[in-house]
This record gives sequence, C-alpha cells and structure tokens, in this order.
Amino acid sequence: MRPASAIADADARPPGAMPRPALQRLLSGDRMAHLLTLLCAASVVVVTMALVWELYAGSGPSRRQFGLRFLVSSDWDPVAGQFGAAPFIYGTVVTTALAMLIGVPLGVGAAIFLAELAPPGISSALTFLIELLAAVPSVIIGLLGIFVVIPILRDAVPFLRAALGWMPLFQGPFYGVSLLAAGIVLSIMILPFIISISREVILAVPAEQREAALALGATRWEMTWDIVVPYAKKGIIGSIFLALARSLGETMAVTMVVGNTPQIASSLFAPGYSIAAVIANEFAEATGALYQSALIELGLVLFGLTMAINAAARLLVLSTAGKGGA
Repeated sequence: MRPASAIADADARPPGAMPRPALQRLLSGDRMAHLLTLLCAASVVVVTMALVWELYAGSGPSRRQFGLRFLVSSDWDPVAGQFGAAPFIYGTVVTTALAMLIGVPLGVGAAIFLAELAPPGISSALTFLIELLAAVPSVIIGLLGIFVVIPILRDAVPFLRAALGWMPLFQGPFYGVSLLAAGIVLSIMILPFIISISREVILAVPAEQREAALALGATRWEMTWDIVVPYAKKGIIGSIFLALARSLGETMAVTMVVGNTPQIASSLFAPGYSIAAVIANEFAEATGALYQSALIELGLVLFGLTMAINAAARLLVLSTAGKGGA
C-alpha cells in the first residue's frame, strides 16, 4: 500500500503528468526545511564532540603522568613538573557559588520589580541601562572591581569581622584581591542576564492569570508572588542556568581581582585562582609539552565541571516540576 503522502502527490498532479524526480521532491519546501534544520541541530553536536576530543587528546601526556591524582593534588610547580588542579577547582567553585548567592536574589528581585511593580517609565529606563551593562566588556568590569569594589571591601572588612568573624570564612588578613572580591565582581556580571531574561519571562505571563487573582481579592504583591512568579518559574530558572554558565567560564574580570594564588584557603579574604584565569595567564608561557598538556586538562576539567553542575541543576528542576505536577 502506498503511503498517504505519495497518494496526495499523485492526486495533486494533473492527469497525464509525469512523476516528479527524486531530486525535485527532495528540494521541496518541507523536506528542504527539515534537512536544513537537522543540519543546524547536528552541527551543535559535532562542535561539542570536536571540542571534547581536542581537549581529551591534548591532555594525554598530563593524564598519563598524573592520572586521577591531578584532580586532588594541590601542587602547581611548572619548574619541577608537578601539576594539580585542586586549587583551581576550589577557586572556581567558591567564586561561582558566591556570585550566585549574591546575584540570584538581587536579579530575581529586580526582575519582579521591573516587570510588575515599577511604573512603566522607570521600568523602561532601568531595563535599557541593564541591557547596556550586559554589553560591557569583562575587562571593564575587572577595572570596576579594582578601583571600586576592592576599596569598598577594605572599608567593609572590619564590620564583617566584627559581625561574622566567628566563621572561618571571614577570618585572616585581607589584601584586597581575594575570593570575596572575585565573587562580587562575578555577581555584577551575571545580574544583567538574570534580570533581562527573568523580566521578559514574567511579562510573558498571560494577563488572565493576574486578573483572576485580583478578582479573587489578592493584593498586588500576593498576585505577583503567588501567581505570576510560579507561572514563570521555569523561565527564571533558565536565566539562572545562563548566569551559572557565564560565571563558571568568566576569565578576565576574575583574573584581575582574584589574586592568582594557587592555594586552598578557608577564608574568603584570601586570594585564590580559577581554572579559566590560570589558563589565560599561563598558556602563552607553557614551554614544555607536559605543562601545556596540564593546562589543556584544566580546560577539560572546566568543561566537565560545567556539564556536571548544569546537569545537576537540570535534574533538580525536573524533580521539582514532577513533585509540583503530582
């Protein structure tokens, strides 16, 4: 039995007309669009696989030399040929976690205000400024961290010690460049992404949802918090994922304020190092094959760390959505 599409094509042809050649059928609108979009989707997979293969192949000497010890070792001595990724993994995770702790509440709160509570004129003006902030190069944000954030932190550190000095996170000397400064600078960089995307998602909530809540006697804030924000939850979490990916891979701004010291310190006042920063600083100076391979393996570790954190966050969202649906 012929497929329905073939019967439809035969019925559409005039009596006596010859069947269309295979190439002509392939170049028809629907099939051509399907082929082009399939190629676009496949190109993403190909690029990702090529990236992983290049990182894996380039890190071969380091993987053979150190094995899994590379992930837990704190030694980073290019002269002696000893390399370990633990200080850089620690610095990357700490600065990213600090940036998310600061940036997510501020970003989501600002998006709710701009979308639901601010007057239209103020909302439009502030949204324009936030979108401009997203276009600022990271090196400019790094200069902002050096000349603005670090001086403010120098004045604020005594108050932090007085209030939170009983915690190891807020003990020890403060030299300016530190994990704390890097986390604050990263939070400034991710704010535009969270605010812009979350605001657009909140504005996309149907007006009927708002009107129904107000008709039942809810206040403006109850309508926003209990109806609008849960409706837009997935989009807001998507903006947080984007900010997380940006903070994990940020290089220049972090390099300028983190201190670039390969150590694991319990205090946020201490300097540190991130994976992206050490690759940017030392790759051009890597003279030996093992040194260069260790830096490439750091790139592979950063790629794997990004994939693992995003996958864990995605699973958390899916589990939360499943419980909510039940």
